[in-house]
Amino acid sequence: MEFIRVFVLGVILTSAFIANAGEIDSSTCLYPAIYNFGDSNSDTGGIAAAFYPPVLPSGQTYFHRPVGRASDGRLIIDFIAGHLRLPFLSSYLDSIGSNYRHGANFATGGATIMRPNESWFENGVSPFCLEIQVEHYTQLKDKTAYFYKAKNKSFKKMLPRPQDFSKALFIVDIGQNDVAAVLRKSSFELQRAALPNIASQFTAQVQNLYQRGARTFWIHNTGPIGCLPVATVKVQDPVPGYLDEHGCVKSQNEIAIEFNRLLKSEIVELRLKLSEARIIHVDMYKAKHELITNAKNQGFEDPFKICCGHHGIGYDVWCGNKANVNGSEVFAGSCAKPNKVISWDGVHYSEAANRWIANHIVNGSFSDPPISISRACREA
Repeated sequence: MEFIRVFVLGVILTSAFIANAGEIDSSTCLYPAIYNFGDSNSDTGGIAAAFYPPVLPSGQTYFHRPVGRASDGRLIIDFIAGHLRLPFLSSYLDSIGSNYRHGANFATGGATIMRPNESWFENGVSPFCLEIQVEHYTQLKDKTAYFYKAKNKSFKKMLPRPQDFSKALFIVDIGQNDVAAVLRKSSFELQRAALPNIASQFTAQVQNLYQRGARTFWIHNTGPIGCLPVATVKVQDPVPGYLDEHGCVKSQNEIAIEFNRLLKSEIVELRLKLSEARIIHVDMYKAKHELITNAKNQGFEDPFKICCGHHGIGYDVWCGNKANVNGSEVFAGSCAKPNKVISWDGVHYSEAANRWIANHIVNGSFSDPPISISRACREA
């Protein structure tokens, strides 16, 4: 299925809050809304609405049906929303049953920071890059202001309150597909040379959001792409040094680390430029790497096990699909215990892994400055 093939390298009120949210006090940020920008790590139905939806067993764990998420259940963004006592985010591109009162999700699977020069049908690259996602936010904001002034008020409960935009939390989680693209197309030297422009385009869009009234930002860097099972499953007899001590593709992680270093430097400069912004930088690489390298101690099985999908030399059967492998028909269904597996489909994380990551980032343990998400609006 094309939805699952997006290599992320890219309205129900949740009742499950991350443990120990605690009592609300005067220092807690009461965000009226969340606006999310990203790729399939946080897409809650955008690319499925624009192209083709996923099929079972996608969504089986929590929703019991496919709901446009690249996982067996909830994503990190879902757990963040629950922690902040807000509903799951409706995708901006999904016209059926959506409610934007408490925010919107502009993320789409396969999305990039840079303008794409590839097709969804060729490489699973979304046409809705970060620049376009910011434009979609601008349109939502402008149209909301217009309709609030209109005589017909019946739809207001489905739209944000205009005064809430500047009080909202803006989450940006994108870049893995850009890293994947440079890895796919370039030599090591050219890969590194391409990264500064990608990082600067990222922060240029953060500035655009700031100019449109955004003030509180929760920014994720990119994860350890070389530890994704699709990056390791076909490695046979690697030369010494190709894999690191944990079994991840070393060169791929080095490129991700370099991109993250550049992004952090850009964010430091951005804080100086945007005097009214609160910008929290979250080290998602470190959080995910900690989970993967300590999987068994955290209650998970082999971190390179793929729950849904069959991959090997010369074949790929993506989650929910059938294919002929060595003369036999193979169906890529779910493993017996997805709650014990980190990787759902070789690219994306299981609900259990997403819950673990969310629990470990919302308290500020992986943030710069080290502040929890519920107090990010107070950071000066």
